[in-house]
Amino acid sequence: MVLTKGFEIEMYTGTPQGEIVGLSDQIITDLEGFMREPDSRNVEYITSPSTNYESQLCGLLRPRQELRKYLQRLNNYTLIPGSTLSLGGSDHFHRSDPTNPYHDYIEQTYGTKVVTASVHINIGISDPEILIRACQIIRLEAPLFLALSASSPFLDGKATGYHSTRWGLFPQTPNYVPLFASHAHHIQWVEEQLKAGTMQNVRHLWTSVRPNGDRRPYNLNRLELRICDLVTDPISLLGITALLEARLLQIIDNSNIDPLSQSSFSPEELITLTTKNEMAAATSSLDAQLQHWQDGSTILARDWVAQLYQEVWGIAKQKGFSCFLSPVHKILREGNEAQQWLHLHKIGVDAQRVINQAIIATQEREQELENKLCSSLLA
Repeated sequence: MVLTKGFEIEMYTGTPQGEIVGLSDQIITDLEGFMREPDSRNVEYITSPSTNYESQLCGLLRPRQELRKYLQRLNNYTLIPGSTLSLGGSDHFHRSDPTNPYHDYIEQTYGTKVVTASVHINIGISDPEILIRACQIIRLEAPLFLALSASSPFLDGKATGYHSTRWGLFPQTPNYVPLFASHAHHIQWVEEQLKAGTMQNVRHLWTSVRPNGDRRPYNLNRLELRICDLVTDPISLLGITALLEARLLQIIDNSNIDPLSQSSFSPEELITLTTKNEMAAATSSLDAQLQHWQDGSTILARDWVAQLYQEVWGIAKQKGFSCFLSPVHKILREGNEAQQWLHLHKIGVDAQRVINQAIIATQEREQELENKLCSSLLA
């Protein structure tokens, strides 16, 4: 058994100089397969669920290539890497749909803290009880995936002190979300939040990971990891996804992996520990000092990732996708996007130039992958 995978990708649009420009209302009118976010400066597309990594690679690349061609025709616009308004614009909201009351609520309640770009990784798990247990564990390990993906060290042209400014500032909602002991517990809790108004609707559950499905909270069929910054390189993103899938296969196969029985902490203490770990990963990503959920021992994020990689590599090999897992090693060796950008910044390259170089590098990487891999797969 391998699991279905799919992605929700949010990206900024703007000029080759890095100025982010709101174009989503035009994009969704003129191109199929793109959706608006509350702010018009980023746009979203999704890939179709598939068990196959090769088809996901093309699913990530093809819409982006189409969007690039459209943006170029529009006014030589382009796609801008990163997960925050890196070079400016965080002082105002650009509404994409002024008539949408939910967007009213988002703008008035959160402002531009939510005007971020990211990737949500969806992995199919059909049994709701196994899904709830998987969500518990991945929520406790979500800081590792943030550490691998961090790509937002700048805001308004300045280094913020975070590797993921996006997650450092993002308003997780509601304020306190427990570890769910069962599907019934999840249903009861969501119904209570909707009644109390702490959630505006079933989508208004903004945590690092959540169970998702066609009629949530009742019909659930996938785990949605929401913590990752935008990973512009599709090969790196597939590597992070392969690590997640292999870990989930391990969890599905072994019912003893359960924080409610396997940890020395209470469920409430685990939430406190995880919140601290998320903030540590948002600040220092792979160099963050984290506390392990099993016994509270201190471990560097990069060491925990390397440990998990070794633990699940055999599963990925047995299931035939270990080659897609290997890019995780490269991220550990060379650093994530935020660390690479901050290295340049430290030696005197200003934020504008860092982003300009990243815009060019991202476009070249996509073209290289399209030519080498997607074309041959579809030939």
